[in-house]
Amino acid sequence: MRRLTTLFPSEFLEDHAEELGVVERESKLQIPVLVWAFVFGFAAGECRTLASFRRSYNSTADETISPGGFYQRLTPALAAYLRDLVERGLDEVAAPDAVDADIDRFRDVMIADGTVLRLHEFLADEYEARKEEQAGAKLHLLHNATEQTIEQLDVTDEKTHDSTLFKTGSWLDGRLVLFDLAYFKYRRFALIDENGGYFVSRLKESANPVITEELREWRGRAIPLEGKQIHDVVEDLDRTYIDVEVEAEFKRGPYDGTRSLDTKTFRVVGVRDEDADDYHLYITNLSREEFFPADLATIYRCRWEVELLFRELKTQYELDEFDTSNPDVVEILLYAALLSLLVSRELLDLVTEQADDEIVFPPERWAATFRSHAQLILHELGEYLGFSPPPLLERLIEDAQKIHKQRPVVQETLVTATQPRGEA
Repeated sequence: MRRLTTLFPSEFLEDHAEELGVVERESKLQIPVLVWAFVFGFAAGECRTLASFRRSYNSTADETISPGGFYQRLTPALAAYLRDLVERGLDEVAAPDAVDADIDRFRDVMIADGTVLRLHEFLADEYEARKEEQAGAKLHLLHNATEQTIEQLDVTDEKTHDSTLFKTGSWLDGRLVLFDLAYFKYRRFALIDENGGYFVSRLKESANPVITEELREWRGRAIPLEGKQIHDVVEDLDRTYIDVEVEAEFKRGPYDGTRSLDTKTFRVVGVRDEDADDYHLYITNLSREEFFPADLATIYRCRWEVELLFRELKTQYELDEFDTSNPDVVEILLYAALLSLLVSRELLDLVTEQADDEIVFPPERWAATFRSHAQLILHELGEYLGFSPPPLLERLIEDAQKIHKQRPVVQETLVTATQPRGEA
């Protein structure tokens, strides 16, 4: 409980909520309970209904809140507030496993990636998807695999390209960035190199740069590659590795209304996949003197960390199953899911500290364990913070009663339908 309240102290939760206008000074809503109800309510159970979040709140707070009072709190201000909490948590909490490749050469290894979240079709105007009659949001992350933190988080509609959210600059100095094909752009690679950074990316099939030099000599009657385009010759090769220098042409950024053409030399490496009888092709600015082709393939596998992170969010926290047509609620639930993940990681760190050194905690097994204990943790946290919820019977009556008086319950409808027509 000390670990959780150090991560998000109650005084900070209350002060920041008041600062953003989430609650008024004299409000009866207990913000610490609301935050923890979203965190642990999201983790618990098989569904993520607003009613279940309200029940989590009512089982912990000093006073219960009505459905109307709860729903009117689901505002843009609350979404912005939860986002701030996520950003605070990102600075404090470690996310997935440490990189096991030899990366001491770099200040940090960064992984840029995004994942699509399918939304209710009624949100198509706010969250435009790639296909008509669909709605989709995209979660973009910049993951620091060295420090085990998430350094940047953005939420956009599905049509916003991942590439537009990655900004180059001096922050890249000494850092290695791993990209998937969504970020492929020669101009970006050139800017990373010019800012003292490093990169490894898969080579697009549509990218076909000219080979200017072979970086490894092959004995016998090896096929000469200089002057040829990489994809034109790769199917004719049977060597274990390809290691060549290529020249790529690209357009610089606009200057005085024009964009000049430029060229840049990069390194392309191919590692043969015997099962597929094909090559995995990578483009990089890492030198052959320090990194052999097999080293690059090993380093690139670090990207799997962020894929595991997305998979955990979707499988354990059902991140892409938002059955709501309210865009504010979508954001609130998205940030609640991320808060659940961050709190889960913080508790995993605590459990790891307390357990014997030889015990291993697989992330997804831990996530399932955390989910199964979420309501118990919330209950004990409420007691630790000094909250005294109403008696259980009172809460059962409050939560189970019919909300809309104008809507008959099933039994009432059945009785009315079976009454003789002559009865008044």
